[in-house]
Amino acid sequence: MQQRKIYSNRVWVENKLQPATITFTNGIKAIDFQKSADAEDYGNAIIMPGVIDVHVHINEPGRTEWEGFETATQAAAAGGSTTIIDMPLNASPVTTTLDAFNQKLEASKGKMNVNVGFYAGLIPGNIGQLESLFNAGVVGVKCFLTHSGIDEFPNVTEKDLDEAMPIIAKHNIPLLAHCELYDTEVDCDFDNNPTSYQHYLASRPKQWENDAIALMIRKCRQYNCPIHIVHVASAEALAMIEAAKKEGLPITAETCTQYFFFNAEDIPDANCIYKCAPPIREKANNEQLKHAFVTGVLDFITTDHSPAPPNIKEVESGNLKKAWGGIAGIQFLLTASWTALKNTMSLEQFIPLVTSKPANFIKASTKGTIKIGNDADFVIWNPDANDIVKPEDLFFRYKISPYIAQNLHGQVLETIVNGTTVYSNKLIQNKNKGLWLLQK
Repeated sequence: MQQRKIYSNRVWVENKLQPATITFTNGIKAIDFQKSADAEDYGNAIIMPGVIDVHVHINEPGRTEWEGFETATQAAAAGGSTTIIDMPLNASPVTTTLDAFNQKLEASKGKMNVNVGFYAGLIPGNIGQLESLFNAGVVGVKCFLTHSGIDEFPNVTEKDLDEAMPIIAKHNIPLLAHCELYDTEVDCDFDNNPTSYQHYLASRPKQWENDAIALMIRKCRQYNCPIHIVHVASAEALAMIEAAKKEGLPITAETCTQYFFFNAEDIPDANCIYKCAPPIREKANNEQLKHAFVTGVLDFITTDHSPAPPNIKEVESGNLKKAWGGIAGIQFLLTASWTALKNTMSLEQFIPLVTSKPANFIKASTKGTIKIGNDADFVIWNPDANDIVKPEDLFFRYKISPYIAQNLHGQVLETIVNGTTVYSNKLIQNKNKGLWLLQK
């Protein structure tokens, strides 16, 4: 592979933005804190580690018509992401056995435009499969505490957690939990108002999240098993998470871009592109989520990219009760998050939320930071540019996303994966440069 040198006045190295020249092939060979005469000069554009999105649903094999590795990883690269971690459900078969995991690996071959890692799934009855999945290289285990939306991926009970968590703890692998518990009766008349976003919001109250997170904290304390709370949407749960961290429990938490970019007050009725679970909540709630990144209560940002075809998303009917719950956002982790957070924090505070912190979570020691010997995964972007998202800009399989028509700050100029430019000039330049990220 040919050696390359790139320079900018703003390179994210040693936890600050500073002038530097990076020399690399498929790995980083040298860092020089001055401009090399033969380096490509990117001026004031930011050069930083490639973005890492540790929560996406690619839906292949079995539901490839919903997305698939080819389009999902192109969209990731277009958004500056160089590594993504695929969730175990929405594919068919779900990744709850070694055989299913091997089918997923096979399905991804020749279609990875960024690096791809994988989670296993925990469902009732598959605890005997976990050891083989750990040995195969999954980076974590995902479970639901309520119905997942996919019948072949049923939710676990507290009894299932009691059986599985000692095994997971022994391997020091995180157990990722979708935290909602249907333990409170809700009388919101959603049945008779299926196109009303406010009725949908009321149908999944914060209490469901709060109770589920409290349960996972108790179980974390009981088994000392690493717990990760996915897509925190209820700001009421933040104090519990903060207290658990101060107690020294091995707990981490994320939220997704949509939960602080959009606000319930602004979401129109009969528009199912905004439907996700938990739901996007009110502005006052979401402002607290933003602040939780500054205080460290929330550890990093993900997208929970969960696309679906127009008919399953009920695009025409606007029926929120019937529509698939999931937002297509893999292409906008960097730019939409920065747009929403730029008045809350500095770039220096923001960059680790999409690079080193998710890298640490998945124990990807050669990713997330620019240092000699690390993988040559970079995004070059201009945080000061802004543009309105058009449908033709999307690399998803379907041009369905609430980010269409949004004015986003941050323009991705180039995405480099394992030393090769995959995306630049708004085009995919080189395909299939991604590698499997398997835990060893």
